[in-house]
Amino acid sequence: MAKEMRRIASWGGLSVKNPRLLAPDQYLTSEVKSDGALPFGNGRSYGDSCLNAAGSAITSQSANRILSFDRSSGLLEADAGILLSDIIAAVAPHGWFPVVVPGTQFVTLGGAIANDIHGKNHHRRGTFGCHVVELLLERSDQGSVLLKSDEESGLFDATIGGMGLTGLIRKATIQLMKIGSSSINQVTTRFDNLEAYFGLADEADARHEYAVAWIDSLVKGKHFGRGHLIAGDHAANGEHPQRKSAPRLNIPLTPPISPLQGPFLKLFNESYFRSAPVGRSEQLVAFDKFFFPLDRIGRWNRLYGPRGLHQHQSVIPPENAFEVIKSLLECTQRNHHGSFLTVLKRFGSLPSPGILSFPRPGFTLTLDFPDKGGVTHRLLEQLDDITIQAGGAVNPYKDRRMSSATFRASFPNWQEIEELRDPALMSDFWRRTVLDGR
Repeated sequence: MAKEMRRIASWGGLSVKNPRLLAPDQYLTSEVKSDGALPFGNGRSYGDSCLNAAGSAITSQSANRILSFDRSSGLLEADAGILLSDIIAAVAPHGWFPVVVPGTQFVTLGGAIANDIHGKNHHRRGTFGCHVVELLLERSDQGSVLLKSDEESGLFDATIGGMGLTGLIRKATIQLMKIGSSSINQVTTRFDNLEAYFGLADEADARHEYAVAWIDSLVKGKHFGRGHLIAGDHAANGEHPQRKSAPRLNIPLTPPISPLQGPFLKLFNESYFRSAPVGRSEQLVAFDKFFFPLDRIGRWNRLYGPRGLHQHQSVIPPENAFEVIKSLLECTQRNHHGSFLTVLKRFGSLPSPGILSFPRPGFTLTLDFPDKGGVTHRLLEQLDDITIQAGGAVNPYKDRRMSSATFRASFPNWQEIEELRDPALMSDFWRRTVLDGR
């Protein structure tokens, strides 16, 4: 049996107590209960796509080896349970880096594939799935299946971004990116309102490998939507770290009320906005500070309080992005909610192989809120409505409450996943949005 856990949880605060656990090697040899099983990585998904409260969890932490690494070509083969942090620690000293990384390095390789993660360079490199070369998948109805990026059955495309429902990913081969160093030449431009960001975005995307904006979601008036545009490129001469960095601070417990709201949040936003000089500034920073700033705080999700957090991520078509992003931010203010970490960036046109991949051409806005119950749920429903009416989509990998109608409007090809789903696999998200919505 897999090592006993008292509970497994998503990063947003949902949990399953006393879960039934299977090790990867047990999936094809154990009886899977009628409510199914679901692969579970490192629990960094925000919602219920990583949970199956009624069934079993297939834990992958013990399957965490690098199986091969070609230092000349940058091809790496590894077990699905390895963390991106371990991959970076192994390959960065040799001048390689994952082509795409999300906002945390503590996700498993299998989770990165199942969620088809995106990063600050989607405008150039697309999603993580664009750089997956080969997968070894185990299915309850087919056994082990080797999938390559050019295979024609559709199973490879369904597995990329398939939320772990098409089979258990045992290992994968990915293409890495050659870099001069892991250090980042960071360029920060402070802008005074939302319109100014849209005036800067084109140049930043054209000039830099990475680009993302932090937005002050609270300020009103002429400075509505002010923030920082943070761009960057790997430095030609910089660090080649030999070890993983550990969190510098740990949140030891969950406060009864989230401090990430009200006067504290307003003070934080004001201070953070003024931390960047007026205009444009440059500095050389470590890769973890640039890509994974919150990883420096262990269990930072506890700061959202006992009910956890909701993260709402939308993607809006480029032709009406300014007006819709403005409407989304105004909606949060009308509902008296402030987002602690509000992120805005552009998605490019490079298509992912994933059938359920979230990114598509346009601009994506990420908002996160402490869960205040019904008032927060009503806000999220309004954000969903604004997004869907604009022809956009809501990210299912970060969701714990979207309706079946919102999911299907966001992903009209969802039935292809249902047709290719491993019949022994199920998640709370899929049960809620697909099976219960039939």
